[in-house]
Amino acid sequence: MFTTRVCPSLLAAPPARILAPQGRPGFALGLSHLSRLSQPSPQLPSRPPLSRTFTSSRYACSPRKTADWRAMAEQDIPKYLQETHDRVFESNRAWAAEQTARDPDFFKHLAAGQNPDYLWIGCSDSRIPAEQITGLEPGEAFVHRNIANLVCNTDLNVMSVITYAVQHLKVKHIVVCGHYGCGGVKAAMTAQDMGLLNPWLRNIRDVYRLHETELDAIADEVARYDRLVELNVVEQCRNIIKTAPVQQSYAKNQFPVVHGWVFGFHDGLLKDLNFDHQKTLQHIRKIYNLTES
Repeated sequence: MFTTRVCPSLLAAPPARILAPQGRPGFALGLSHLSRLSQPSPQLPSRPPLSRTFTSSRYACSPRKTADWRAMAEQDIPKYLQETHDRVFESNRAWAAEQTARDPDFFKHLAAGQNPDYLWIGCSDSRIPAEQITGLEPGEAFVHRNIANLVCNTDLNVMSVITYAVQHLKVKHIVVCGHYGCGGVKAAMTAQDMGLLNPWLRNIRDVYRLHETELDAIADEVARYDRLVELNVVEQCRNIIKTAPVQQSYAKNQFPVVHGWVFGFHDGLLKDLNFDHQKTLQHIRKIYNLTES
């Protein structure tokens, strides 16, 4: 049986103070600022063999060092764009051949339908592909990603994903996975006007407001950032439990169970925040109960 490794030694990291926004740099500048706040990707350590049969595709998983287009001559950029386009299809063909060699019926089974145990709600950060960091195979996780792994009741996208995953796919676990060094969390803790991103990032600012006393007591800025990452994950888990599909399914089937995890770039491990689904459900029931049809 495959089990996700959780780093027991990771310490809870804390966040920084949100300031009042000022200036109007516009949407493009906001995106640029958000990308700068994301930490550079370090080299992740190799993963020991999994306890079940699993071959990690060297084509799909190996980190690549690509040329920096910013340093290219203008006439070389079209060639670079074509090469980066073609590389995806080359890797796809190699991956498909590898799967077929390992299991000739792989794609036959894949085409038959999906029956995932997990709904994964993660950050859009390109360095955290859910299947690769967990060792899950295609068809084992239903994945939704957005900036800073938020679950907002006004976001029809994530609400539709949760409803479909719970009512139709019958997932057993819902995972909210954040990551340390999250650019979205850092952006929400600055006074920078992010333009169109402001309404989205305000959800993280609201998390800060709820935990302001705890966060302001943390002197180290990086620790404060990291703690807000964790608290944001916990608040999104609570938001999931407030939804009708999750409450009704849990009352009937005792699943799905909601989990909060955080990924660390420095060691490639997931930290389990030990979110208490049952206790949270009891706590919010008086106001947010939606179990009556």
